[in-house]
This record gives sequence, C-alpha cells and structure tokens, in this order.
Amino acid sequence: MRQLAIGLAVMAAASPALAEVKSAGSNGFEVEQRAEVAVPPAILYRAFADLPGWWSDAHTYSGKAANLSLDLRPGGCWCERLPRGGGVEHMRVAYVEPGKRVVLTGSLGPLLAEATTGVMQVAIDATPTGSVLVINYRAAGFFKGGAAKLAPAVDEVLGEQVKRIGPYAAGLARR
Repeated sequence: MRQLAIGLAVMAAASPALAEVKSAGSNGFEVEQRAEVAVPPAILYRAFADLPGWWSDAHTYSGKAANLSLDLRPGGCWCERLPRGGGVEHMRVAYVEPGKRVVLTGSLGPLLAEATTGVMQVAIDATPTGSVLVINYRAAGFFKGGAAKLAPAVDEVLGEQVKRIGPYAAGLARR
C-alpha cells in the first residue's frame, strides 16, 4: 500500500512533458520542453541546479550523472568529471535570476564536436498547482548532415530529462 501511495504521489508530481521541435533547418534548430510540476518554484529551481539528481547516466560522457555539476552563477559551468581525469564543459551560465530563469550557452552532447553553439533558456513560473518548467534550446552552426536531422534526437533526450526532474523535485519537497 505504501508503494502504491508513493507511486501515485510521483505520478501527480509532474504532468507529462510537452515536447516540440519548434523549427529546424540545415544550420540550426529550436526545441522546447515544458512540464508542470506540483512543487513551488524555489524547489523546482533547486532541483534543476542538482543535475546528478535528475539527469540520466545514459546521457553523459562518463556514464554517471554523479559526475555532473552546475554552478548557477554568471560564468558558472555545467561540467562533467571524466573517470581518468579531465572533463567536459557542456554549457556555461550566462544569466541567473534565482528561482525564475537561467540562460546557458554551449553545445550539448554530440553537438560539442560539431562547429555549433547553443543557447538554453530555462524558465520556472508559479502556477496554481505548483510550477511550470520550460526549457528552450536553440543551436546553430555547421552540422554534418544538417541540423534538421539532429533536432528530433536532441528534443527526445531533453524530454527524457524533463520527465525525470518532476519526480526528483517532488522528492526534494518531501524532505
């Protein structure tokens, strides 16, 4: 019975993510993920800052989300430690409005090895039942094979992560 109650609480904590490839062409794309989460904006912001808590191991270079960090201050790094030393700078923090908005610049995942750059805007707004999270990512530059072919995959990966942040934020709210 306790497991059923926990499962229902997690399901209620986040609505299904709404995903969209907003535009895509040969040299760029824009994707957007949106989810309603039944926690206050301050908790959702705290959850977003704790990448190891909600980012998937499968979408890291090291194979472990525990190696991720996000320093939410201008110039701060969304970085990853690699097992035998070294690391990856995924994105750089350009703008922070605590509890409300973060703007990051950089190339996620395989885009790092392309001649591209991106801007990720993260917005958190209060709703009557908690918060809404909107992650908008735009990338432009030279994409081998064209950006339009990569846009659905990037959208899918971001969507997986957004689906994970709701239950993680709900767990933080219960602590």
